[in-house]
Amino acid sequence: MDQTLVVGDDGRRRCPWGAAPPEYRAYHDDEWGRPVTDEVRIFEKLSLEGFQSGLSWLTILRKRENFRAAFAGFDVTTVAAFGPHDIERLLGDAGIVRHRGKIEAVINNAGALVELHEHGDSLTSMLWRYEPRRRRAAPKLLSDLQPATPESSALSKELRSRGFRFVGPTTVYAAMQSLGVVNDHLRNCHARADADAERAALVRP
Repeated sequence: MDQTLVVGDDGRRRCPWGAAPPEYRAYHDDEWGRPVTDEVRIFEKLSLEGFQSGLSWLTILRKRENFRAAFAGFDVTTVAAFGPHDIERLLGDAGIVRHRGKIEAVINNAGALVELHEHGDSLTSMLWRYEPRRRRAAPKLLSDLQPATPESSALSKELRSRGFRFVGPTTVYAAMQSLGVVNDHLRNCHARADADAERAALVRP
């Protein structure tokens, strides 16, 4: 049976995935769906969504600080300069997901992002160019949400054309949801109104 809102022990109504454990609750309440325009945070989230493929987001969330340490805080210039020794170092790091293809994709994507900057563009601007123009009704159930959208498919296509990897439409849409490009909190979720308010106040890049 599909789930609608869950009422927590604090009396707040939440999307069912964000009710527990504590890491999910904090992520749901304070981060997911809130608009982000910081380039480093966007690069980090896109990278982590790539690592999440085939795994639970909770696994990634619990390892996030390890990922930040391993990838130099996701500083784009630093990561783009990673070489074979760094790849071997990362493959030996039990604190992250040790998947060669995903590790190499992050390094590759940092290089693609450096090139993007050299052409006067940014990941931030590209992401927000694909914000849906038509406001959608708030979803009532988790099943109302799609794994990908026309916008995420178009953004995925552009990213891949710019040399990015591990950026399929589903991965890209998960990033768009978490970065507040869309607000997919369920209707009457307590966090939906806060996300809407931040989106309304946001100055788009």
